[in-house]
Amino acid sequence: MADIACFTRNRCTTVETVDEQTTRSTCRVQDTSMEAWVEILVKSPNLEIAEVSGEVRRSSEGARIDVSADLKKVIGARVGPGIRKIIRGLIGDHAFVETLSILLDECCNGVIMSFTRDVLFSAPKDPEGEKDFFSSMVRANPRLLNSCAALSEDSPLMEALKPGKA
Repeated sequence: MADIACFTRNRCTTVETVDEQTTRSTCRVQDTSMEAWVEILVKSPNLEIAEVSGEVRRSSEGARIDVSADLKKVIGARVGPGIRKIIRGLIGDHAFVETLSILLDECCNGVIMSFTRDVLFSAPKDPEGEKDFFSSMVRANPRLLNSCAALSEDSPLMEALKPGKA
């Protein structure tokens, strides 16, 4: 029997309120060739990254890789517009920069989504009103597109954004 390529990936982001001024966001990824995690602590009201930790536990390069020095570079950055570019500019071109950037970006998206939760719950309950509500939200803030499954390009909620739609 022929060799069949096998690849699986799981990525999970969690956000929790530590106290009135602190939010913790953790993103973990585990796939066939790698396992890594990143955690940030964000302080309100400025949404400044106060602490960051993480590690690459397993990779194609071998066992654990110390990425703490790269991660510490984002301390002081503010979660908000442009954070993806800021992250890439701060952590440079280390061998795992793309993975670290993605994990950090996911953590930041989680924080942003946690602060917009109340807005999301105020969406109309009827299907057409819901589509209009979320499409308008993404038009006003394009960075939300693809930030979660509900706001992905293929989501029925995003139909109004497609060319030829209102």
